[in-house]
Amino acid sequence: MKSDIIKHIAEKTGIPDIVDLLAQRLSGSELNSLLLEVFSKNCSSIPPAHLLKLYRANRFVQPSDTDMIGLLTLELRSLEFLQEHNFHPIELSPAAQLGSCSIVAPADQQKIISATRNTEIVADATNALALHIATLKKSRKEEDLLRFCTTHRHIRTQKFTEKGHTPHFKIGCMVSSGRDTGDYQFECAHLQEHMLTLHHLFRNVFGATATRFRLQKRDGYDSRSRFLDKVMDYLKKNSPQLHITMDDTAGMNNYYKGLQFKVNVEINGRQRELADGGFVDWTQQLLENKKERLLISGFGLELLYRLQNSLI
Repeated sequence: MKSDIIKHIAEKTGIPDIVDLLAQRLSGSELNSLLLEVFSKNCSSIPPAHLLKLYRANRFVQPSDTDMIGLLTLELRSLEFLQEHNFHPIELSPAAQLGSCSIVAPADQQKIISATRNTEIVADATNALALHIATLKKSRKEEDLLRFCTTHRHIRTQKFTEKGHTPHFKIGCMVSSGRDTGDYQFECAHLQEHMLTLHHLFRNVFGATATRFRLQKRDGYDSRSRFLDKVMDYLKKNSPQLHITMDDTAGMNNYYKGLQFKVNVEINGRQRELADGGFVDWTQQLLENKKERLLISGFGLELLYRLQNSLI
């Protein structure tokens, strides 16, 4: 479908290589100036009544039907809880650097709303946090352990069919950044920290009666090492209260490296998979340093609110 539209535009303009012309032969500032002028002319020709029609037909701009005060209250409680567990809350911009997701992670840029001025609407706060962490490490020239958390309203362009899923939605997330110290010490300690924090968050803030973790093997670590075995042994020894199962068959996923975890949460007698996380190589790429380690995890804050209040 996309290729047909591009082909039609090329034929209509008489410029067969129009995409390459705009993407490669124009500088970023030239392309930005062109798009700004196009959008300006487009908006100047739209009467108010048609603006309303466009608004009513646009699924990305409609407000959430979630109770705002109830969700904000739960959001604040979540951030306060995470702060008590050593994750520093940070307020991110509503815009992200263009390419934040697709350049360091295998995300399709077409699933993200790209904008002018070298920006995009935030589709994943953990990518924005990774850029912030890399900036701090570049400017400070420090190797300290960094922990951040945030809540953010994400927007993504793919269509969701599952009940409760909407084009834009509020999430919560945590990231831990450090350096390899050998024998998977960072991986074991901080995976345990994320899992325990989520376990207690879901129980103490969201009223969950059960949390179940499933570890999944992912490519990205030496297959000859005992990475998963060491992680599982560490978790069993140090966190026996966690309900953990293991799937050591690597699936089709090149987003996480070495390991991914998913969390099934039971609230009001309903069970949903509402959180996941794992190790990613984004700070390794950004800082060009293989010693960098980054663990991310995220949870569906708005979905948890809906589940907590029996809205789904």
